[in-house]
Amino acid sequence: MPEPDEKPIGYGALIRRNKNFRWLWLGQVVSMLGDWFNMIGAAALMGKLTGSDFAVGILLMLRMLGPFAVAPLAGICADRFNRKHILIVTDIVRAITVFGFLFVRDAGDIWLLYTLTALLLAVSGFFDPARNAILPDITTPQELGTANTIGAITWSAMLALGAAIGGVTAGVFGIHTAFFVDGCTFLVSAVFLLGLRLPKRPMEREKSGAASKPKALRYLLRHPDILFIALHKTAIAFMLSAGFQVAQVKIAKDYFVIGDGGALSLGVMYCVNGIGCALGPLLARRWTGDRDIPLRVSIVFGYLLGALGVGIIAPLFNFPTVLLGELVRSMGGATVWVFSTQLLLQTAPNEIRGRVFGTELACYMLMGGIGTIIVGALLDVFPNTHLVLWGMSGMPLIPALLWGLWQMQRNARQSE
Repeated sequence: MPEPDEKPIGYGALIRRNKNFRWLWLGQVVSMLGDWFNMIGAAALMGKLTGSDFAVGILLMLRMLGPFAVAPLAGICADRFNRKHILIVTDIVRAITVFGFLFVRDAGDIWLLYTLTALLLAVSGFFDPARNAILPDITTPQELGTANTIGAITWSAMLALGAAIGGVTAGVFGIHTAFFVDGCTFLVSAVFLLGLRLPKRPMEREKSGAASKPKALRYLLRHPDILFIALHKTAIAFMLSAGFQVAQVKIAKDYFVIGDGGALSLGVMYCVNGIGCALGPLLARRWTGDRDIPLRVSIVFGYLLGALGVGIIAPLFNFPTVLLGELVRSMGGATVWVFSTQLLLQTAPNEIRGRVFGTELACYMLMGGIGTIIVGALLDVFPNTHLVLWGMSGMPLIPALLWGLWQMQRNARQSE
């Protein structure tokens, strides 16, 4: 972690000066652009072919459970093998998988859509821990916080841009065109990642996967503060984001329908979501910097902001109000996401960093999958979408309260 008197490097300066980070970032730009083409295309296609909110919930659940199934192994691989090679291979496999979506044409092909979605996200489960773990390998302590923020802002920008372009592409040119573009972006990303040059890591050959697998869990149980930090994404998935994605599809296809199956209105909603995800941590970091206590305090406010956003959406007054709620909700959720990642990057040791992020991903995906299926079922059972949304608006208050109480206890122990 940077010392208090060391100023973190600027965003533009990091991209200009650090060639390794620049290649990683460029790969992230194009692959994440395609991610949202696939997300919107698959959700819109499922809604169009089945007309069932529960079916959409199952699709989104598979997007969560795919990475969950491989997360423990993915974390071990990120610590044992060359992280650059993991990123390149997963991009190539994902490209091949996405091209398979082109064969989903009617309701009889729903099984294929489910299978390809699970496979695609399972492969992505190897990519994400490796990418998170690689950041401290290619940055200095003064660059790490900036690199993490750039990654989050890029994710948000690509969500906004990819969702907007993906929604237009799927709504105007057809859903399958969006799938084709998505496959091409993974191939371009793999080419960019070839430029990475990583320092040799001795830990890559020290332990077998079987011997090192339990270490992350033991470490987290012995360090409850890091465990609680790693659980923030789980709380976001279950209480703020994953289930809400199902609600977004229903809002787009039943309330404010624009484009084929509501694909364009869904794209606009995701676009605003991306803008909020960029603004939240970017504005908050002007106050927090990379300082530990402000990062922790901002997480509480992030949850509260997320709850407020869902509350604004719940009445479904009109589409502009829904978009305002999307903006506020995503600002809060992204602040929690980015700052919890930053705290992990600054505290988790390199030799188990990949497994810590793998464990974090597994918990996030499991509870996210459960959240999507619960919300999908509720939306099918209860015709009153407003009631479901109001209930969702109160959920983020639970982790906000628990995290606040933990910080009070932690501060009291440190002052003794």
